[in-house]
Amino acid sequence: MATVLDEVATTVKAVRERVGPSVVGVNRDGSGVVVGDGLVATNAHNLRGGEPVVTFPDGRQAQGAVAGVDVDGDLAVVRVDTGGAPAVQWADADAEPGLAVFGVANPGGRGLRVTFGTVSSVGRPFRGPRGRRVPASVEHTAPLPPGSSGGPVVDAAGRVVGLNTHRLGEGFYLALPVTEELRTSLDGLAEGRSRTRLRLGVALAPARAARKLREAVGLPEVAGLLVRAVEEDGPAARAGIRRGDVLTSARAGAGEAHVLGTPDDLHEALDAATDALELTVVRGVEEITVRVTFDPPAA
Repeated sequence: MATVLDEVATTVKAVRERVGPSVVGVNRDGSGVVVGDGLVATNAHNLRGGEPVVTFPDGRQAQGAVAGVDVDGDLAVVRVDTGGAPAVQWADADAEPGLAVFGVANPGGRGLRVTFGTVSSVGRPFRGPRGRRVPASVEHTAPLPPGSSGGPVVDAAGRVVGLNTHRLGEGFYLALPVTEELRTSLDGLAEGRSRTRLRLGVALAPARAARKLREAVGLPEVAGLLVRAVEEDGPAARAGIRRGDVLTSARAGAGEAHVLGTPDDLHEALDAATDALELTVVRGVEEITVRVTFDPPAA
């Protein structure tokens, strides 16, 4: 047992020496990682409140600027003087359950943390900061303190297999997996191509809530998403959608209609749209068709 623990301790020290110089604090409550000369990757939720301040492991602080952000994907790139800090090395294979991993963080610049765990599962979806479904994650057990999101989870060789983003509690943590798609997204964000997804501008209740509410007021049962609130001057408001409407299906362009059983169904339809979305809406006992138009998303 002592031999195994000695090996873990030796690997933690090696990971700290190899990866630590690349792991930074972002603002007061986040971490990040150097991914190139003058470039730091972090979570989008770490960038609330103005231009970010980046703290390096030696204590140096530098004012950064947001190069690009994907709020729904919880990913961002900050441009900052990295002062020669090395870029991390990406893993060349997907993480698999059972892989020994190390969580590395610099919470708000308050000092490096390196912890040990294993990958407990992969492919688990979760919700981003605005409720959109992020389709996959690396779930692991390397314990991390608050402020660790945006830092890397690495293998024993110090290669990054994920970017920590979410604490599940009970000793489990989620990371965005390092895939070709994630690396392409980071490249685009570094070049200033923020990703903006279309938003309808409504707050929704699930289908079961729509059924119960309509039953309570004596209306026929309808399967769909109940509109709880409408954002003022948003796309839905401009199209005439009202609180209490039930959205039953959505069609983007000449594509097939999406039956709306969950908010994810609506997000899928929005992702397929470019400048307009056709919605079937039940208002009282009347079924109507509403065309929602959108401003072009930012490049």
